[in-house]
Amino acid sequence: MTETESIAYDVIVLGAGPVGENVADRTRAAGLSTAVVESELVGGECSYWACMPSKALLRPVIARADARRVPGLRQAVQGDLDAPAVLAHRDEHTAHWQDDGQVRWLDGIGADLHRGHGRLAGPRTVEVTGPDGVRRTLTARHAVAVCTGSRALLPDLPGLADVRPWTSREATGAHEVPGRLIVVGGGVVATEMATAWQALGSRVTVLVRGKGLLNRMEPFAGELVAEALTEAGADIRTGTSVESVAREDGTVVAVTGHGDRVEADEILFATGRAPRTDDIGLDTVGLEPGSWLSVDDSLRVGGTDWLYAVGDVNHRALLTHQGKYQARIAGAAIAARAAGEPALDDPWGAHTATADHTAVPQVVFTDPEAAAVGLSLAEAEQAGHRVRAVDVDLSSVAGAGLYADGYRGRARMVVDVEREILRGVTFVGPGVGELIHSASIAVAGEVPVSRLWHAVPAYPTISEVWLRLLEGYRDN
Repeated sequence: MTETESIAYDVIVLGAGPVGENVADRTRAAGLSTAVVESELVGGECSYWACMPSKALLRPVIARADARRVPGLRQAVQGDLDAPAVLAHRDEHTAHWQDDGQVRWLDGIGADLHRGHGRLAGPRTVEVTGPDGVRRTLTARHAVAVCTGSRALLPDLPGLADVRPWTSREATGAHEVPGRLIVVGGGVVATEMATAWQALGSRVTVLVRGKGLLNRMEPFAGELVAEALTEAGADIRTGTSVESVAREDGTVVAVTGHGDRVEADEILFATGRAPRTDDIGLDTVGLEPGSWLSVDDSLRVGGTDWLYAVGDVNHRALLTHQGKYQARIAGAAIAARAAGEPALDDPWGAHTATADHTAVPQVVFTDPEAAAVGLSLAEAEQAGHRVRAVDVDLSSVAGAGLYADGYRGRARMVVDVEREILRGVTFVGPGVGELIHSASIAVAGEVPVSRLWHAVPAYPTISEVWLRLLEGYRDN
């Protein structure tokens, strides 16, 4: 291994996923020289193994499901999905796992890309070992931002290594449809991949340790998604743990806590995430390798004046769009401090990631879709807020009936009765993902219920559910 001389930058970003790209974009816009270090593909997990490929797999599934609910169209879409075409569509949206376009974008903003494995080597110092074995030392005048994301967390189960289980990466990147698929878990990855592969022709069995699906949302969200998956042919088993797995003559055998044997061609574990911080040199700056990094609202790591942790690694909200939001905040804070100005800590300010606490939106692209922002009813009550929930059957809205025959869905608005603002909103039903930004604006903006009365929903759209929710609050 050879080593070159040290190269100095204003800012060094570890990780070139969407979060790292956005930090670099903001620091470069502020005139700070910026290096980005990436060991895999520029664009990161979201572009190649998570958001983009999973949604590309799901889009034909959801479009067909919607079409089957429309009179005059349903008979035209009764056949099977063209699985090879769907997989090819997925490949297009991952750029066939080539990052040339993303690299051009980094070049365009004037950031320097260093390919290789980056490790902290003391304060403001990063050592990069390139694919050719050459080691470069980078130093940062102002900040190092750790944007290395998270990885799938596999359980410690007998026989797991020999089974070659799927994680989210294999589930979004597979090139053949397994005849039978076991999905272990009940969260977003589990439900979305169960939806996709069931529709593409797999016989899917979902094994959930808890009481139901999507347990971080309102209970009715998981109930409606489970009902639809079951109708589609999936076998949903709640209250079921996996005690061991094995591969026998090519077949995966999972033994549950009830003693049942479940057989499949592949098994996906969607049972949590772990931070990608185990080999980035945290020990050289007094931090624990493999740990989540605790930060303040400017995304600066506690006890330092130069280290930032942005995106999944800080465990605030493991969502791409939330990590990009954090990146915009962190980039602004880094730029302010580099200019000798204070990073303002007022809520909702330019240097404060307040939305992480009160207004995190999420869409689960199942059939039906589930979308939520802010606090659930239970979370709001646990936080000590005096709240009231207003529920509406989405099928009562004219736009929903036009969207699909037999539309099934539900909406909930959680109102702080003292301040008369919204603490949270949840929608479940076909097409509701496009409703969630209006709810995010209401929650983040703390828009009073009295003012929401004057936000008139167009008729006949599903958005008219807002009027039904407000009427429900007023009349009870």
